[in-house]
Amino acid sequence: MTTDASQSPSHGSAKHLYQRHQAVLPDWLAVYYADPIELTHGEGRHVWDAEGNKYLDFFGGILTTMTAHALPEVTKAVSEQAGRIIHSSTLYLNRPMVDLAERIAKLSGIPDARVFFTTSGTEANDTALLLATAYRRSNQILAMRNSYHGRSFTSVGITGNKGWSPTSLSPLQTLYVHGGVRTRGPYADLDDAGFIAACVADLEDLLGHVRPPAALIAEPIQGVGGFTAPPDGLYAAFREVLQERGILWIADEVQTGWGRTGDNFWGWQAHGQNGPPDILTFAKGIGNGMSIGGVVARAEVMNCLDSNSISTFGGTQITMAAGLANLTYLLEHDLQGNARRVGGLLIERLRAIAAQLPGVREVRGRGLMIGVELVKPGTDQADPDGAAAVLEAAREGGLLMGKGGGHNTSVLRIAPPLSLTVAEAEEGAAILERALRSTQF
Repeated sequence: MTTDASQSPSHGSAKHLYQRHQAVLPDWLAVYYADPIELTHGEGRHVWDAEGNKYLDFFGGILTTMTAHALPEVTKAVSEQAGRIIHSSTLYLNRPMVDLAERIAKLSGIPDARVFFTTSGTEANDTALLLATAYRRSNQILAMRNSYHGRSFTSVGITGNKGWSPTSLSPLQTLYVHGGVRTRGPYADLDDAGFIAACVADLEDLLGHVRPPAALIAEPIQGVGGFTAPPDGLYAAFREVLQERGILWIADEVQTGWGRTGDNFWGWQAHGQNGPPDILTFAKGIGNGMSIGGVVARAEVMNCLDSNSISTFGGTQITMAAGLANLTYLLEHDLQGNARRVGGLLIERLRAIAAQLPGVREVRGRGLMIGVELVKPGTDQADPDGAAAVLEAAREGGLLMGKGGGHNTSVLRIAPPLSLTVAEAEEGAAILERALRSTQF
């Protein structure tokens, strides 16, 4: 890593800030690193901490800085909008909100689409669940094992990852389905066609024992779960079973949307043989750091609520201005294509490294959404301590990444801004290789 002391603030160390953090914020508010860092500014694919250390950012604020840090087009749009009006609520007409809704509705692939803006992915998934249960008059939800859908009372109730679901209490009845993890579980040894057939048979058997649920909610690639994914076509096969029974399909695109997977603009498109989802949720990358989430649904579903509602902060003018500028930049610069090209090179580079290291079980992913799963060498046992050690070593080397995983947090999550260059991908891979080797993988 490099240091630029001229950028360091003079109002106390990171250690002192962490002490203040611990004194006033919840114990369960997770923070990375034994000695947490304060990020003060960024540019492109790099960020700097309060000590002046420079890092290559391979996590983008949890897949949120989608295009680049301090992207001039976005900062200009935010500044100009702030000089006019920042906020008015949805009780008033809002031109930037209508402009962005029109673009997202068209991009979604959902016919006769309606868009509702929220402030986060959690809130977007909450809204999707409200719509589905109201439309279907059922509080039963199908969800995937190893899934994550947010931190609210309803969304933790459908999260299939106990590390991120602090309570079993829920207003919903959740039934968990096989299929989100390809290389672990009872069907891991089957080929792709056999895996899909087994998961579909399991779903059909489950539905034969319960009243028809409202919806299946699924991440096309599981984010917090460690960037795991089923074979292409699984959710298309599920969709056929669901449609026969009138059950809705909710695609949680909070992490997979906007071209991050490279091959497709939305993750659901790898499973789109039976049409688009009934409901699509989005967030994170569209705002490039501004608080934007939302729901897209066909009009019949979106309009099923029989009472009034508003959003105080969803779709506010300043966030919509950021979203419009960010989406325009993404499309005009073909960042989906860049994710496919650079992500493909990065995955192959990491697989070449992993082939030499017995502690790396698998390198998986699509585009710039890559997981490196670690195990205790010579076993198939997850190694969360090893993952934590690699995360620390990578930071020391000037690289920031994330962590995830199902049974244990033993997957390194790599999701840089979609403008990542080939040189930066190679730099990050080299730092990660040194980190892996230094921790005896």
